[in-house]
Amino acid sequence: MAIVRWEPFRDLLSTQDRFNRLFNDTFSRFFDEGDLGARTWAPPVDVYETEHDVVLKAELPGVDPKEVEVRVEDGTLYLKGERKFENEVKQDNYHRIERAYGSFVRSFPLPSSVDAEKANAQYKNGVLTLTLPKREEAKPKTIKINTATA
Repeated sequence: MAIVRWEPFRDLLSTQDRFNRLFNDTFSRFFDEGDLGARTWAPPVDVYETEHDVVLKAELPGVDPKEVEVRVEDGTLYLKGERKFENEVKQDNYHRIERAYGSFVRSFPLPSSVDAEKANAQYKNGVLTLTLPKREEAKPKTIKINTATA
């Protein structure tokens, strides 16, 4: 039988986190149900690095790409936009509204190796893909080893 070290506060902290999430989810849904403007949302984002680029993919379904602002300022990438509520159906006729609407602003610190001047943005199937190439001096280089023959 293995000996397990008992940490009494570990379970207490995880229980507190669960209660906080439970109350926040429950009460925010209860109070925000009638007010669409009070809800906030942020598009989910993946950021990854390849050998030559830093790539950011943001899910923006229902957002007009013409109304999305992307800018780089002081080494930080800012993503700003808004998903508007469709007024095709009266709000009183809805049985459930689970999608979030409203404006969003996200910011991401960029490594100094990124060349923001050569950034490229594409929007396809509700996904915005930003490709930020690395500067030439930041790209990995292979150094050939010369052997000396006697």
